[in-house]
Amino acid sequence: MRYLSSACGVALSCLGILGGGWAEDARAAGFYLQDQSVKGGGRAYSGEAADMGAESLWWNPASIAGIEQSESYSGITGIFVNSTVTDHGSTVGHLGGGPRAIGGNDRVDNPVSNGILPTGAFAYRINGQWAVGMSVTSPFSFVTKYPTDSWTRYTALTSRLTTIDLQPTLAWRPTRWLGIGVGPNIEYTVAALSNALPNLFPGQPDGQQTLHGNGWNVGYNVGIQLHLTDRLVFGAAYRSRVKHEISGKLDVSGLTGLLAGQNFRADAGANFTTPWAATFGLRWKATDRLTLNAQTVRQGWSTFDAIYVTSPVKSQTSENYRDTLNGAFGIDYQVTPRWVMRSGVQYDPTPTPGPTRDARVPDANRWLFSIGTSVLVGKRLSVDASVTYVDFQNSAITRNATAYGGTPVQVPVGLRGTVEASGVVAGIGTRLWF
Repeated sequence: MRYLSSACGVALSCLGILGGGWAEDARAAGFYLQDQSVKGGGRAYSGEAADMGAESLWWNPASIAGIEQSESYSGITGIFVNSTVTDHGSTVGHLGGGPRAIGGNDRVDNPVSNGILPTGAFAYRINGQWAVGMSVTSPFSFVTKYPTDSWTRYTALTSRLTTIDLQPTLAWRPTRWLGIGVGPNIEYTVAALSNALPNLFPGQPDGQQTLHGNGWNVGYNVGIQLHLTDRLVFGAAYRSRVKHEISGKLDVSGLTGLLAGQNFRADAGANFTTPWAATFGLRWKATDRLTLNAQTVRQGWSTFDAIYVTSPVKSQTSENYRDTLNGAFGIDYQVTPRWVMRSGVQYDPTPTPGPTRDARVPDANRWLFSIGTSVLVGKRLSVDASVTYVDFQNSAITRNATAYGGTPVQVPVGLRGTVEASGVVAGIGTRLWF
C-alpha cells in the first residue's frame, strides 16, 4: 500500500523541512561572519568603513581610494564556540496517535563546530587618484552537527554552508576630501544539510534525508569616504542582497514499512536571498596617539522572507526574518611609532524571530568585547593580532515542522528547547606595502 503518490510527494515534504533548515543557516548575527579583518577584530569592527587600506575592502570599496602605496593583506581567524542545547518538551506525532515526547538525547554539548577562517586582500595603486583591488572573504560559513539520537534530529542533524566571496574593486579619489569605490560581489556557495525522518509507528528506526548543492551568484557594493579634515573621516557603503540559487541532489534513505518505497535520489534545487547591508563608520584622531572609532550596520534581513524550492517540485517555507541594526565603538592607541593597541565593544542583535528559531544554527543576541594590536616590523610589514570574547544571551528554540506535509501520513514535529553559548574569536594577520 502506498500512502504517497510518488517520490516527488516525499521530495516536497523533505525539501519543506530542509528548506527551513537552509534558511536558518543564512542569518546575519548567527551565521554572518564579520571576521574579515584581524585589525578590525581588535576594535570590534567599529571603524572599518572609515579606515583606509585593503583590509577594509569588505566594508567599504572606497577604502583603497587615494592609497599612497600598493599593499596586500592576509589573515587567519579561529572561531571557538562553547554551546549547550537542551530539550524542554519537544514532541513528535505518529500515525493514528497523538504527540509523544520526542525522546533521544535531551542535551547536546557543542553542536556548533569550531572553525578556521582565512581571508585576504590586495590593492594596487595606479596613481594618486586611481586604485584597483580584490578581496577574498567567506561571509556566510558555518557548521553544526547533532548526534543521530538528538532531540533535534527531525529538523537538524548536520548543517554545512560555505560561501566564498570575490570582490574586485575600482576606487577613485577625485579630490583630497572624497573617495569613491565600486565593485561586484561574486559568490560561490556550497551547502549540505541533513535531518532524520520519523517512520510512521513508534519503535521503528528513523530514516534520513540529505540535501547538498552549490551555485555561483553575483551582487554589488558601492561606497564613499569623506575626509572632512585631516583628523576626521566618515565612510558609508552599501552591499546589495544576493539571490543564491543552489542545485544539487536530494537523498532519502532508511524509510521502512509503509514508507519503504519512498526512498529515492533525485536532482534538487532551491534559492534564498542573503541581506543587503548599509554600513556607516567614523574615525576621529582625537590626539596624535588616540583615534576613536564608531560604526553601525543596518542589515536588510526582511528580504529573506522565505526559502523557495524549485525542484523536484515547487514550494516555499516562510522565514520572516527581521532587519537588524548593530552598533560598535572602539579605540586605536599609538603606544610607540611602531606599536598600536586597540579595543572595542559591539552589540549585535539576531534577526531570527523567536517563534520560528530552529536548532540548525541556534542564534541569540550577542555582545562582543575585543582587544588587538599591530606591530610594524621593518618598513613594509605589519603584524596584527586580535582576540574577541562573544557573550550570547540565552535564547529559546521554538520550531513547528511537518514531515510528509500535505499527505495522509503527515507527522507533526514540535521543537521546544533552550540555548546557552559563549565564544572566543582569535586572529593573526599581516599587511605588506610595496
